[in-house]
Amino acid sequence: MNTTIRKIGNSEGVILPREILDRMNLKAGDSIVIIQESDELRLRRTEDTAEEFERKMKIARERMKKYEVAYRALAK
Repeated sequence: MNTTIRKIGNSEGVILPREILDRMNLKAGDSIVIIQESDELRLRRTEDTAEEFERKMKIARERMKKYEVAYRALAK
């Protein structure tokens, strides 16, 4: 399926056809990630839910607390 890069405001973008959005169960506001592999671009849905984000933040806070002294020394 071919599509064209189009001017959208001050940016440029690709408009995904409705049939692909329906097939992939995507809608406006959903997050996707763009992956470059040699000369190809791939779009992948991101699965970060609020619960997943909180889980990752909990891990980050634990690590920051554990290595606080090292982080402070590196920040100088």
